[in-house]
Amino acid sequence: MNRYPPIAEHGMVGDLQTAALVSSAGTVDWWCTPRFDSPSIFAALLDSERGGHCRLAAESPDGEGMTVRQLYLSDTAVLVTRFMAPGGVGEVADFMVPIDSPAPTDTHRLVRVARVVRGSLTFALTCRPRFDYGRASHTLSRTDEHSVLFRGPGTDLHLQSTAGVALLSDGNDITARFTLSAGQAAAVVLTSAASGDPLPPHPSLDGVAEALETCRTFWLSWLRSCTYRGRWQDIVNRSAITLKLLTYAPTGAPVAAATMGLPEQIGGERNWDYRYTWVRDASLSVRALIDLGFQEEAHAFRHWLRDRIEIGGSVSADPLQIMYRIDGDPHLTEESLDHLEGYLGSRPVRAGNAAADQLQLDIYGEASDALIVGGDIGAIRGWKALSGVLDWLADHWDQPDEGIWETRGGRQNFTYSRLMTWVAFDRGVRAATDFSRPADVARWTEARDAVFRQIVERGWHDKRQAFVQHFDTDVLDASLLLMPRVGFLSPHDPDWLSTLDAMDEELVSDSLVYRYDPKASPDGLRGSEGTFNLCSFFYVEALARSGRLNQAHHAFDKMLTYANHVGLFAEEIGPSGEQLGNFPQAFTHLALVTAAMALDEELEKAETGPRHRDHGHPATHGLTVLDESTGGADARR
Repeated sequence: MNRYPPIAEHGMVGDLQTAALVSSAGTVDWWCTPRFDSPSIFAALLDSERGGHCRLAAESPDGEGMTVRQLYLSDTAVLVTRFMAPGGVGEVADFMVPIDSPAPTDTHRLVRVARVVRGSLTFALTCRPRFDYGRASHTLSRTDEHSVLFRGPGTDLHLQSTAGVALLSDGNDITARFTLSAGQAAAVVLTSAASGDPLPPHPSLDGVAEALETCRTFWLSWLRSCTYRGRWQDIVNRSAITLKLLTYAPTGAPVAAATMGLPEQIGGERNWDYRYTWVRDASLSVRALIDLGFQEEAHAFRHWLRDRIEIGGSVSADPLQIMYRIDGDPHLTEESLDHLEGYLGSRPVRAGNAAADQLQLDIYGEASDALIVGGDIGAIRGWKALSGVLDWLADHWDQPDEGIWETRGGRQNFTYSRLMTWVAFDRGVRAATDFSRPADVARWTEARDAVFRQIVERGWHDKRQAFVQHFDTDVLDASLLLMPRVGFLSPHDPDWLSTLDAMDEELVSDSLVYRYDPKASPDGLRGSEGTFNLCSFFYVEALARSGRLNQAHHAFDKMLTYANHVGLFAEEIGPSGEQLGNFPQAFTHLALVTAAMALDEELEKAETGPRHRDHGHPATHGLTVLDESTGGADARR
């Protein structure tokens, strides 16, 4: 079984094209390179023997008395693992210098710097790469005692050390032991590259120190664009950095999480690959990015999304897939890696994602909202593409689909899917009218109103006094927490408040929220799952907007206690408070940001009085048109 720390006992470092997870024991046990969705070099999270890892940590002479703490340097992605022992205090700083460029590269450097600040400590290094998810063998060659090359299929991994760290061969792996005294430092640099690329320059301590300062300066400078000045500055900054780390700079496409195959239930089969870009997740991030002040990131994703719409469906006849690879490739063939034992024995370990060919009609609402409210659709090419999608949707909206949760138990008429098709038509009608764009407005309006009537008549359950998951059930669904946010109804509407009350009774457990009850609404998979962090933060936002401020504030504070030691969240919280699912999850951090901003805004309203309460209709607030020729925006409110 997996002998590595729990999922959440990790921090993440990255260079905006790839990311690595470093445990609180000093182990890099997840790294895929040269891209987020590339095969792994280190995957010990999924198999401690076959997955591969790189450990750099201080040793206690007697094996006891060592205290370890892990933290980020404030407002950066520099991760520090600190070791405190009777003989000394030392630390390992892990970082990757951001490559904030539209040009993808095969070369990526993970830098690990050991230093001692008091006394003396001995550090141990073990480097055991396992290429292609542990399926491929590698060779080891040596340049000198401070430089070796691991060669796998199509990928080289260079391991280089500064003076004083002699790299010793252990079969096809490397070990080292070295002792540092107060004020001394040493560095180990891992450089991934395409096979046959030249040997990287040998690292020096001065060069490593300069790279560390470059990394630190990048993050501090980037955060200056953040306009959030609310009550939860630290955790919002950490979430913003996490969202940036999970965004592929060459295309502007964010991945759902850095990992694949981590279970939603220990020993269960809900082990998906999240290293891709979901139209839904990324589209919902646009408003949060804009509200935080990160216009460039929002603009980059909108262009990526518009390109997907213009190209059209490649795998199916639908205009959009629900997800793509980060470069826009629509092919995500799913396979099971049966040679890996899985996290704590959770099999199968899946690479790729078969849900890519599902029909999920809600994505057209999220995409329309991101483009229109975000401001990119005023461009002629963008409007032509989106209006074509809405024309298609007018013919295809009234059918069952797999829904937001990607169930594998058969299609249903999901209320959330209808809700977001209403959003698609609503935003389209508004944009065509406001910006005088050519469109079949009468047809879109008719479709919008038909969807509205269907939701009210068939999505509402009289006995439950609530909107329900789909038209043939009385099961509740936390995705409907977004109904007020998208402007379908007021957060103070009696039907919404009774729906919120019903969710309180059925889906909420001590401020934690389940997506739905899989026992009452089978989803085609065995087992159960924990509470869904995304929904828990949506719940906070819904409470705040509905005027239940004390309850919202309490729920938000409770949720923050489930963050890991460096402020990161996985997808779910398990029965014992453990984090489950892929990690860290972008959707969770996005929802945290929106919940914090909503709660801040509503608390401010309550404190300052009614004169500050008119912030515009949620469906129209912030509409802009992008002028492609200048890259600027003509704001219309």
